[in-house]
Amino acid sequence: MVRPFPVLHVLSVLIVVFALAMLLPLCVSLLYGDAARYAFEKAVLITFVSGATLWAVTRSRQAELQTRDGFLLVALVWTVLPAFATLPLLMYMPELDFTDGYFETVAALTTTGSTVLSGLDKLPPSINLWRCELQWLGGMGIIVLAVAILPLLGIGGSQIMRTETPGPMKDTRLTPRITETAKGLWLVYAALTLACALVFKAAGMGWFDAVVHAFSTLSLGGFSSHDASFGYFDSPAIEAVGVFFMLIGGINFGTHFLAFRKLSLAPYRSDPEAGAYLALVAVSALGVAYFLFANQVYPSFWTALRHSVFNVVSIATTAGFTSTDFNQWPIFAPVWMLFLCCFATCSGSTGGGIKMIRAELMVRQALRELMSIIHPRAYLPVKLSGQRVENNIIFAVLAFMLIWGGSVVAMTMLLLASGLDIITAFSAVIVCICNTGPGLNLVGPAATYAALSDFQTWVCTVAMLIGRLELFTLFIVITPAFWRK
Repeated sequence: MVRPFPVLHVLSVLIVVFALAMLLPLCVSLLYGDAARYAFEKAVLITFVSGATLWAVTRSRQAELQTRDGFLLVALVWTVLPAFATLPLLMYMPELDFTDGYFETVAALTTTGSTVLSGLDKLPPSINLWRCELQWLGGMGIIVLAVAILPLLGIGGSQIMRTETPGPMKDTRLTPRITETAKGLWLVYAALTLACALVFKAAGMGWFDAVVHAFSTLSLGGFSSHDASFGYFDSPAIEAVGVFFMLIGGINFGTHFLAFRKLSLAPYRSDPEAGAYLALVAVSALGVAYFLFANQVYPSFWTALRHSVFNVVSIATTAGFTSTDFNQWPIFAPVWMLFLCCFATCSGSTGGGIKMIRAELMVRQALRELMSIIHPRAYLPVKLSGQRVENNIIFAVLAFMLIWGGSVVAMTMLLLASGLDIITAFSAVIVCICNTGPGLNLVGPAATYAALSDFQTWVCTVAMLIGRLELFTLFIVITPAFWRK
């Protein structure tokens, strides 16, 4: 049976840590002298006191977390922390209601990148930094960070790590101890973020833009400090840097970790997803470029290629940056990009969607079923990277795909019933459940989600949460059996 007090005790520690994360934008506010200083001071105080109070109330009930406790903790973290994250926004922008503020911070922590805000260029630097810092924290998962620090407080975390880690093969460990795994992943994540910021600066960005865009690029979040996103810079060099690091972010960070540790490219060659992911994105970018040029969207193939590569990579990796309004392209191109965002990125990456490994397993399973009809007595195992995949993993992926498809249909129907047109409704659900960001029509790259009603906004918020937690983590908590002994 789930024990709420040990879970709330761990949550209290995370809330305190979250309050400390607000100190960075507070320091930036002091540095720039912007108007959001008092909002952050109050938000830090409220968040810290709330976490400390909860810690004091629950410290006598702390205990080692069990598997069920881990599921509940993950669900609570991803629903409670966005509420605290809204505090600076609501205090600085009193015209912003809680629904839109919560949507904004869920979009940040889930690295979706959908936004209800406009006039980003005029926002205080600290607010823009906070939005992008939230994406950076959410990119690898706040829970993974907790796994690295909670053992220092006497709280174990292996069950949490299994619950949060994306992908169907959750038990694969990169180092003997789960804490060392979390630290290794964060070290690689931080090093790549630093490298991204330095290269952005060298390509022509200012230091502030370089840092905030590095946060949202490695996390594949897509928030920017400018309404025009990367179109603001209109720089092929900056776009090329963005493309490179978005592709990096879409690869399993466990693979990056092994490559760093061995100082070898061999882990990338042996990764069952990386090759298919890169090939699919490259072929799609070239195909869309040719399609745009053939339809005379751009006067030259190279201009078409430039915008195609950046926007295809951005949407396919679920980053959600834009260099132009692809909502104005012939419909095939943006729809193909939305199709890619559903599955292109690798498991263990900061990207969203169902992940490439699940798509590969489903293709192999479909081929096995076809072959079994032709050869009913043949032994036809599903293999990935030369290794046999157990049937229980195949069944889990099938169940995941069924729930994922059902969720997309159900939420699209809800948005249609609320009055949205089919293209806006379907694209909004797809980009939210895949944690991508901009959709089509009313929620296209040149618009914001502020046009949606409160009900429609909450539907999209739920879609972002279940997409980030890969459905099972959130759905299992609301099943009656989860709460029984």
